[in-house]
Amino acid sequence: MSTITTVMNEIQEVMNLVDENEIDNVVKKLTKKQRIFVVGAGRSGFQGKGFAMRLMHIGYQSYVVGETITPSVQAGDIWVAISGSGTTESIVTQTEKVKKLGLTVIALTSDENSKLAQLADETIIVPGATKVNTGVKSSQLLSSLFDQTVHITLDVLNQKLAERDNTTNQSANAQHTNVE
Repeated sequence: MSTITTVMNEIQEVMNLVDENEIDNVVKKLTKKQRIFVVGAGRSGFQGKGFAMRLMHIGYQSYVVGETITPSVQAGDIWVAISGSGTTESIVTQTEKVKKLGLTVIALTSDENSKLAQLADETIIVPGATKVNTGVKSSQLLSSLFDQTVHITLDVLNQKLAERDNTTNQSANAQHTNVE
């Protein structure tokens, strides 16, 4: 079997295990009136940045935690935390703090029993392999399978929001940068 086929099969296996009802529950929580803060460390953070950008394209107020232009959080805001293991210390600590401040917490993790999942108001379990061996086993290194499948899961979430809000490709494109 080719490496491409192996990787694609692993992705398909994980995506078959993602519960679309969990994504739908998150869709119900998000509105354009709320500010959405996305946080993740390392490669999960890269996936989060892409998600925040796609949210902006469809008209949401989205921010990446840790960027110099990110404002302070307030009660009523949404906190989207991404951690394959669900135990990344900085992400868990920040999530504990914002929970006390009255933010709604949405977690994406491979471990439904993790500290991050326990803190969340809504959790999307993305059971791709991580560097700590949670999730579906993979031939790929570290958290590659989690990264790939969390990216797809966040794209599905974004697509569902766009469909619910009747966002067209044309209106999303109007939000895309025009200075490249």
